[in-house]
Amino acid sequence: MADVLLTHSYHLYYDRKQTRKMQPYPPLGTLYAAAQLRSAGFSVALFDSMLTDPEQGFQSALDEHRPRVVVVYEDNFNFLTKMCLTRMRDVAYHILEISRRAGATVLVNGSDASDHASDYLHQGFRCVLLGEAEQTLLEVVQHLIQGDNEALKNTMGLVYLDDRTGEMVRTAQRPLMRDLDKLAFPARDLIDSAKYRAAWKTAHGYSSLNIVASRGCPYRCNWCAKPIYGDSFAVRSAQSVAEEMRRLKCDFQAEHLWFADDIFGLRPKWVRELAAEVEKLDAAVPFKMQSRVDLMTVDTVRALGRAGCAEVWLGVESGSQKILDAMDKGTRVEQIAKARENLGNENIRACYFLQFGYPGETWADIQETAALLDDTRPDDIGVSVSYPLPGTKFFERVRAQLGTKTNWSDSEDLSIMFQGAYSDQFYRALHDALHARVDSWSAGRADTSQNSNELWQKVMKLERLCRNAHPTVLPSLAGAQLVQLRTQSYRTCGDD
Repeated sequence: MADVLLTHSYHLYYDRKQTRKMQPYPPLGTLYAAAQLRSAGFSVALFDSMLTDPEQGFQSALDEHRPRVVVVYEDNFNFLTKMCLTRMRDVAYHILEISRRAGATVLVNGSDASDHASDYLHQGFRCVLLGEAEQTLLEVVQHLIQGDNEALKNTMGLVYLDDRTGEMVRTAQRPLMRDLDKLAFPARDLIDSAKYRAAWKTAHGYSSLNIVASRGCPYRCNWCAKPIYGDSFAVRSAQSVAEEMRRLKCDFQAEHLWFADDIFGLRPKWVRELAAEVEKLDAAVPFKMQSRVDLMTVDTVRALGRAGCAEVWLGVESGSQKILDAMDKGTRVEQIAKARENLGNENIRACYFLQFGYPGETWADIQETAALLDDTRPDDIGVSVSYPLPGTKFFERVRAQLGTKTNWSDSEDLSIMFQGAYSDQFYRALHDALHARVDSWSAGRADTSQNSNELWQKVMKLERLCRNAHPTVLPSLAGAQLVQLRTQSYRTCGDD
């Protein structure tokens, strides 16, 4: 019997795109919560839904561990969790239902629950743990195990329904942790490491594990949701990160690492310190991470290479300065090429996150982004469309246009849920065409290049057919002349 059964709601095989990619990672945020509870003396079990169907497996875990408390504690370091996919909400509600039938008290933490606390509470969750919740979880579990429900009202970082009035009560906000080195390393012994290793080895020929060096991001791109850490940023010591890398390399046989930080390499001095510590401990493992183009300076990139960095995912978003400015991105288009050059000089793969459909984006802006790809030739890209999430300025600007569908079903959905410049069909074709273009460079074969050109021809055809008559224009762009241009050739397509 366990005091607490921890779980999360993301299941790889419900997500078409991620199933094809087959890059599963353990629920790091959930494992941090488990480590916190265990360090306080509680017995903890984990049901990991990443590779096991929660609709079949969770009941068995419930029967085996017979917990007093069940916690749906989402992995807040997983970008898929931050997308608040509807399938995840369905799974969370399913876990709630069967846990309550078994007599357990059920808690929840995560981006979607923080954004829609009332929905989760009225569904039957005892509390929603807001924001960075390890300490909040520990205190709530202590109160529940002791049977002291009254103490909840004095616990910071909670939302719950008052037992007498049924009204929603929000307690005082809990300050964020500053010293992340005080946290125990994630309780990775609770996962089936062999299952993850086999999935990676079969699909890619090597094994990979996840790690985080920091929490939060201080930048304020107006489409980026931050229900957990807000605009704060805290980073672990370089010594602590290097030691965890060493353990993953030696104890878990990790052959590759994914730093799941929102932003990596924010402080150049810290990156240099990390490189020195990694070299001292012989802890280098090839890793990938995500950052900004303006942070990829010559010195920082050189230090990243010393630390083992093999791949950087850059938040490029657009090749149009107008769109970057509308997003409050704070970067310049010319910085993209420089970052790509600096990374290439150190033999580090440069990969771009791209976002299309932002209000005010025209065909000319899309062509600028396509031209940027052709000029700088990234090693890989990730293509998405603008996705309004609660708590963002972008969401507030398009809120009135949202219908019943306000979340994607999975990461391949790519639905435009506001009045975009084009229909979903256009953006999905654009996604395919740009991926094919990048793939054609690495393949270097005539047939892949021909396929890329054919897909771009399809995009240009759909550009005429899929225009919306009244696309959303942000207030800052309302005075600009935002007209959809007539279809013209992208310069590499060989059209007149």
